[in-house]
Amino acid sequence: MMIFCMVLGVSSFILEPVATQAETECQPVEKKKIKVEGYISKKFRRERKKIAKEFAAMGDTRTALRAFPMGKASDVVAVGRCVPAYIARHVLTTAIKYTGGVGSLVFQGFLHSHWIGIGTTMFDEPSQRKVTDEQVSQLLNPSLDDKNFHVLYQKFSKQNKLVPFFGLDVPNVKIPGASTVLSP
Repeated sequence: MMIFCMVLGVSSFILEPVATQAETECQPVEKKKIKVEGYISKKFRRERKKIAKEFAAMGDTRTALRAFPMGKASDVVAVGRCVPAYIARHVLTTAIKYTGGVGSLVFQGFLHSHWIGIGTTMFDEPSQRKVTDEQVSQLLNPSLDDKNFHVLYQKFSKQNKLVPFFGLDVPNVKIPGASTVLSP
C-alpha cells in the first residue's frame, strides 16, 4: 500500500508539468477549427442559417447559433486564447450586427482555447468585465496581430478584484487567492 501511494504521488508530480505545457501551445486552425457558439437576437431567427454562414465566412470555423428566446441577445462575448485575431475581429463585427452588441468580455481563463461565445449567458458577472465602445474599436483594429489582440483582450477582460454583493463590495471569488470571508 505504501509503495502504491508513493508511485501515485510521483506519477502525479511527473505528469503535471506535461499537462501544463500542452495547454500553453495553440494548435493551428487548420488542425483545430474555431467554434463560434451562442445566441443571435430573436428578430433574426428566420435568417439563422444565413447568419451562421456569415459568421463562418472567414473559414476554419464551425458555428452553433440559436435565436435568443426574448428580444435582443446578451452583449457578452468570449474569445479563447488561440483564436486568430482576424477570425475574432470578423466574429466581433458580425456579433455587433446580430446580438445586443459587445458590452462585456469574459476572462480567457474560463474559456476553451479555440472557442468564441457570442450573446452568451453562461458566465456570471464576476467572470466578465464591462467594455466601452472605444475599447471594442481598439480590439477591431485590423493592424493588431494575434499576440497584440490577445494582450489587449486580456487587459480589457481582467476581472475586478471587488464585486457587488447585496450592496457591499466583496472580493471576487473567481480570482485565485481571493478571500471569501467578510471582515467586520
